[in-house]
Amino acid sequence: MSAEYVIGIDLGTTNSVLAYAPLGAERAQVQLLPVPQLVAAGTVESRTMLPSFLYLADESEAERGSLDLPWGRSIDVVGEWARRRAAESPERTVGAAKSWLAHSRVDRRQPILPWGAGDDVRKVSPVTAARRYLEHVAAAWSGAFPEAPIERQAVVLTVPASFDAGARELTREAALAAGLPENLVLLEEPQAAVYAWLDAVGDRWRRLLKVGDTLLVCDVGGGTTDLTLVSVAEENGELVLRRLAVGNHLLVGGDNMDLALAHYAAERFAEKNVQLDPWQSVALWHSCRAAKESLLAADGPEKHPVAVLGRGRRVVGGAVSIELDRAAAASLLLDGFFPRCALGDKPARRRASGFQELGLPFESDTAVTRHVAAFLQAHGADGQPIRPSHVLFNGGVFKAEAFRRRMLDVLGDWFAEAGGAAALEGPHDLDHAVARGAAHYGFAKQRGGMRIRGGTARAYYVGIETAGPAVPGAPRPLRALCVAPIGMEEGTETDVPGAEIGLVVGEPAQFRFFSSSMRKEDRPGVVLAQWSPDELQETDSLETLLPADESRDESFVPVRFHARITELGVLELWCVGAQGSGRWKLEFSVRSDAET
Repeated sequence: MSAEYVIGIDLGTTNSVLAYAPLGAERAQVQLLPVPQLVAAGTVESRTMLPSFLYLADESEAERGSLDLPWGRSIDVVGEWARRRAAESPERTVGAAKSWLAHSRVDRRQPILPWGAGDDVRKVSPVTAARRYLEHVAAAWSGAFPEAPIERQAVVLTVPASFDAGARELTREAALAAGLPENLVLLEEPQAAVYAWLDAVGDRWRRLLKVGDTLLVCDVGGGTTDLTLVSVAEENGELVLRRLAVGNHLLVGGDNMDLALAHYAAERFAEKNVQLDPWQSVALWHSCRAAKESLLAADGPEKHPVAVLGRGRRVVGGAVSIELDRAAAASLLLDGFFPRCALGDKPARRRASGFQELGLPFESDTAVTRHVAAFLQAHGADGQPIRPSHVLFNGGVFKAEAFRRRMLDVLGDWFAEAGGAAALEGPHDLDHAVARGAAHYGFAKQRGGMRIRGGTARAYYVGIETAGPAVPGAPRPLRALCVAPIGMEEGTETDVPGAEIGLVVGEPAQFRFFSSSMRKEDRPGVVLAQWSPDELQETDSLETLLPADESRDESFVPVRFHARITELGVLELWCVGAQGSGRWKLEFSVRSDAET
């Protein structure tokens, strides 16, 4: 049975959204799916955004019937009420699960969330949390379209452009476990934002952009900042869009802003001789999210109250409150996250101590403007930064006009002689843009239409241990062999030139992979003897046992590499026996770099 709908799902750090379009229409008619969710105990409402929070209730709450949903009962509560519970019971609420999916220094399949919760609290893995969000939107779809099972539809799921291969594969694993189809497509979120803009303006985009323009997609969401450059070119007399570059995974966004407001609020509480304990501080962080959204709204109030539940003897059972001022909050967040800076400035890499608490690797420097400056410098040419002619804002942070205006002012300072950069005009719904764009892209992929080109956004490398005498206590030096270059298109394959490599077989071995969004000149076969952490980042290693070649006694066989990007965006790395026998496949997903 062929698909009747294309479904775009934004699995967001802060909110998740589902949009869809019927494939039988002449053009994409993208609509939003209202998602039923608990907004209070025993109260279900449908909303177009599903907050990406997971409240781990206990059996007694479920037995009271207060957690029932239209499709059944669960003690894992997703959505608006879970977000509210984050302020009241932070030790039992999971947030930022998507950011944990990208954190390769923890085992993301193990139950580690809520991070820091006591041993008496039930925990889930980042993969399970993502699965719960997707199961919820899938159940909402099934309730609205029972005759069109989601596993039979064309599904496009979005991920940050900066997600490495491991994070993408874990996202796909969560999606399949939630019942999404095997052939689902992963799409980069900044590109989805561009598709949403294309959907909104239609064919007018060809009058709004011209050959030679460069578009900076600046996506600052709840937990991450995602940067992408797209160029406008001409082929056969037609304008085309090509992705030039993507940035690194930057853990700075609206969550950091909430924390900054919470620190400011804590100082205000201290002025009232109220010292907050760790539990209250976490609750205050979540309360400041609502304060930020209220104060920075276009019609927001001049003041917003923030309260925390009392914990001391004097205030047991009561609450303590202060009021946050609109002007003070705007100034704090503008100067802290969008300060004026020079184009040559680089993000600071401060460390308060040589010992670091384990947890999400948030950026030391919260200045989005400095991260943008470094990104433009890194992807320029001949020592000159690349200049964007236009900016497309995306992410909930940019719902506040003050942040959009400051970013444009800073770009104007950097490129004053060229006239700065212009914001792309046209209707753009920042809350739902990524899901809408994913649905639009899926329709264009099925039915034909404008698609951004560019191939893989990263080059991929394998780590090769060098030969030589062993030194006690010192690992052998590692070299990085390029097996897939930036821009390698889907459906293409290549032999990797170079000397034969020994492949360990018949015993457990660790295979190490690296990627780079900066080394645009590296071709398959290039070997790097050394590199900086900014140039190459290690992705998840693969530990496995490859079957031995029964015709040989050695624990390794000489092989050459053959790389292939499948139509679904999976990098297949084949190790081909140099003497004509044996083929072994190492595989991990690079989808979303690969498409578009």
